[in-house]
Amino acid sequence: MKIAISGATGFVGSNLRVRLAELGHQDLVLLPHQSSASALSQLLQGVDFVFHLAGVNRPQDPAEFSHGNHSFTRELCAAMAAQPRRPDVLFSSSTQASTDSAYGVSKRHAEAELLQYAADTGARTYLFRLTNVFGKWSRPNYNSAVATFCHNTARDLPITVHDPAAPLRLIHIDDVVAEFCRLLDQPGQTGLQSSAPEYETTVGEVAALIQSFRGSRETLMSERVGSGLTRALYATYVSFLPPEAFAYAVPRHEDPRGAFVEMLKTPDCGQFSYFTAHPGVTRGEHYHHAKTEKFLVIKGVARFGFRHIVTQEVHELIVEGGQARIVETVPGWTHNITNIGSDELVVMLWANEVFDRQRPDTIAQNVHPS
Repeated sequence: MKIAISGATGFVGSNLRVRLAELGHQDLVLLPHQSSASALSQLLQGVDFVFHLAGVNRPQDPAEFSHGNHSFTRELCAAMAAQPRRPDVLFSSSTQASTDSAYGVSKRHAEAELLQYAADTGARTYLFRLTNVFGKWSRPNYNSAVATFCHNTARDLPITVHDPAAPLRLIHIDDVVAEFCRLLDQPGQTGLQSSAPEYETTVGEVAALIQSFRGSRETLMSERVGSGLTRALYATYVSFLPPEAFAYAVPRHEDPRGAFVEMLKTPDCGQFSYFTAHPGVTRGEHYHHAKTEKFLVIKGVARFGFRHIVTQEVHELIVEGGQARIVETVPGWTHNITNIGSDELVVMLWANEVFDRQRPDTIAQNVHPS
């Protein structure tokens, strides 16, 4: 399939081109926004599908709205209609098309040109009225407030929130691109299309969440970034980090036994850390009532000792680094870990809860009482 894209170097266009390449679409034609009618006709030869993403939304002169959105679309429709094989077309419009602003009117007129093209030629025309698209490669102070918040927060610059309660509807770039690409293989009906999923939130909530992402490097407490809007916002925030901020340090606690480093804490899924132990060193010697832990030996040889605090039953395990074997602590069993090798022992640790100094649920008791 031969595909043409206008606005191919913009925010949406850049993400779309990457996804199309991932899907195996290599025959792409880029349609410059300033192309003449004859140049458009030449570029569109043999094209099966057009993604019309080019447009003007923040001009110095409002008159540019009409030329950049309406007139260019009219020229594009004429060039497509002149082709022996009329391509289907997808247009990234805006929710502003339902308003009477200069921008909205220009988008609405562009939609009308495309619908007329569909009526005249029988080609499918898909219209997406997008709102506040956000994601990687968006431009601060241009594409959306999210881009501005992420850019500034990642660089420790101030952000401005005039009305924290102002409603905000957002859609992530990956969802937009997925819906665009779906129509290549599953053609739909001409006309307005759904741009779901859209997220309903407020400006204040988004600003606070993005600022919490930055703060997590100090508190180590992560937001629930695995799904939904929070996942998409976190990915966007991280995409705005300058290269010099790709890495950051966390506290390292050392004593004669070795080192202990906390990596990440979560609101409801515990925390991750690692520790080291010198040869012959024993760590642990405590039990928990409800807290549980999982240990993964990364390097060295560890002996895990257990004793039931009531029945006095004992158990022992020896685990070497590289075995990919998880050892889990069990409530009511006191336990320890001893480095029985000749090299430093390195162990990754997950605990099901964040350590609470007021209620540590960690009671000292040796596995082998003196």
